[in-house]
Amino acid sequence: MSRQPSRSAGTVPLAAPLPFLLLCLAGCGNFFQSNAKPEQTYILRPPTAASAPAATAGSSAPPGGDKPATAAARAPSLRVGRPMAAPGLETAHIMLVQSNHRMNFYTGSRWAASVPDLIESLTVETLRGSGDWSAVQDSTSPFPSEYLLTINVQRFEADYTGGGAAPVVYVVLHSTLGRREGRDVIATFTASGEAPATENRLGAVVTAFETATGSALTSLAQQTARAAHAAAQNGAKPVPSMSRSSQ
Repeated sequence: MSRQPSRSAGTVPLAAPLPFLLLCLAGCGNFFQSNAKPEQTYILRPPTAASAPAATAGSSAPPGGDKPATAAARAPSLRVGRPMAAPGLETAHIMLVQSNHRMNFYTGSRWAASVPDLIESLTVETLRGSGDWSAVQDSTSPFPSEYLLTINVQRFEADYTGGGAAPVVYVVLHSTLGRREGRDVIATFTASGEAPATENRLGAVVTAFETATGSALTSLAQQTARAAHAAAQNGAKPVPSMSRSSQ
């Protein structure tokens, strides 16, 4: 009669852990599941036809007195600096304001970028579409420009303090236009827009943000072009700082 292999005291039978393993796998299945809703990311589009018909920003000719090709050849270039944001707005959260000066944000949603980066991108696209500039560069561009536009985002929120069920969106942009060479300030101005949300739903609130932002950017584009046009009439056209330093 053959002897069975001896089993050491520390050896565990293969079949013994099976119920325990099944219990662990069942627990892991619950661990990897989540009932949290996925975060929604929202974008805004720039306004169309931002600049009203006028003389090209850097041209000293009266409106309508130049052929388009000639006016475009004399149009100056512009750089948009990265905007600064008021406290609480340096974020990608969609911010809201409630009574008693409370600031909050919509949960489960965000902008595609932080508010300063979002406003910079929309401003550059709006100014490029206006036709008032030979080139419009963002804050990261290595190319020289003749004018510099700085922006401070003072308001960019949905306001619930009016008493209605749906908020009113306010966008306020304080801007300064200056010459790159010498950093001479040409003009400071405020561009703003507001739009009520049609209902207290996030989709309607985002639509109101796009409307208010479009109004503010249209005003910004028009005021920037008028300020540069006035500067061109009152003095010599500025020279890009990089090109002047190379002379």
